[in-house]
Amino acid sequence: MRKTLSFLLSLLGLNFTMGCTSAPSFDTLNTNAFADYISKNDVQLVDVRTTEEYAEGHIEGAINIDVQKEHFKTDALARLDKQRPVAVYCKSGRRSVSAAKTLVKEGFTVVNLQGGIMGWTLLRKPVVRGNDPVDLFPTPGGHQVGFQALLHASLRISYAGKEIEVDPVRQLGNRTTDYSKLPQADYILVTHEHGDHFDKEAIKTLSKEGTQLVTNQRCAEMIGYGTVMANGDELMLGDIKVEAIPAYNTTEGRLQFHPQGRDNGFILTIDGLRVYIAGDTEDIPEMDNLGTIDIAFLPCNQPYTMTTTQLVNAAKRIKPRVLFPYHFGKTDLSGIPAALKDTGIEVRIKSEFE
Repeated sequence: MRKTLSFLLSLLGLNFTMGCTSAPSFDTLNTNAFADYISKNDVQLVDVRTTEEYAEGHIEGAINIDVQKEHFKTDALARLDKQRPVAVYCKSGRRSVSAAKTLVKEGFTVVNLQGGIMGWTLLRKPVVRGNDPVDLFPTPGGHQVGFQALLHASLRISYAGKEIEVDPVRQLGNRTTDYSKLPQADYILVTHEHGDHFDKEAIKTLSKEGTQLVTNQRCAEMIGYGTVMANGDELMLGDIKVEAIPAYNTTEGRLQFHPQGRDNGFILTIDGLRVYIAGDTEDIPEMDNLGTIDIAFLPCNQPYTMTTTQLVNAAKRIKPRVLFPYHFGKTDLSGIPAALKDTGIEVRIKSEFE
């Protein structure tokens, strides 16, 4: 009966399927084909297992977005670029099929690894252990916020489909960031006008219709627009609260680098998660009154910002759950984790922040 009905409909030039509808498709590749594909294409490689499985061993270059989490789609949209293909894998290939189906519905081009990482390791393909280049933190409201160290003081934040860029700069020395390969920003925060924090072309590349630039008075004058925040100001970017925190030098002989009252640090409150991005500052008295800080980005680049001793002092006063030293140039940070060992502060040192 089904064959007869299909045949009759085909004579009428109609397409007919019994009990199903067409859906976007994706390719499933065997291990060797998958390895060849990710090596020859500009691919976003995604491990869709749990964070625990990911930490035990993953394919080099993969980021971790757990498909079983409630906010998988939201996190994927925040972290992945639809203009670049996505390659997904899991343990055996089942969860990655689910992830692939979700992603193609959202407009991504997707390939899936047949047999998952089990098949990958059976053929003795390499795996690595270590942290995802994007550090994910759960919020009290049940979402996730992703932080990606880019270059020196440049930071990318992803949350609920929103892109936030802090102090985007394309080049320092022989190191570069190609912002044309990153999603354009909803919000761009700039702490001050120094060239390792303020880059007009990077801002232009990241901007789209509706992008909001938030900065101090001097940068707004230099670029010709922007929402100006002075020390102590507060504003809302959607559901994200932004507080402008003073950032300045206090040591004689350094005062000219960052005079008091000109530059900002920022505290972002993202779905209950409080993040302090200090900007270029020393361990100033205002750090005693920041309230609860979950994550702190503190600079350590003497003589322009803090010495390692000052940074340790600042961390002990702020008491963040997680500390990222940043903007550190050639400063030796090796003693910081030991100096904060008994404080309960987790120290994460990212080479991209050199």
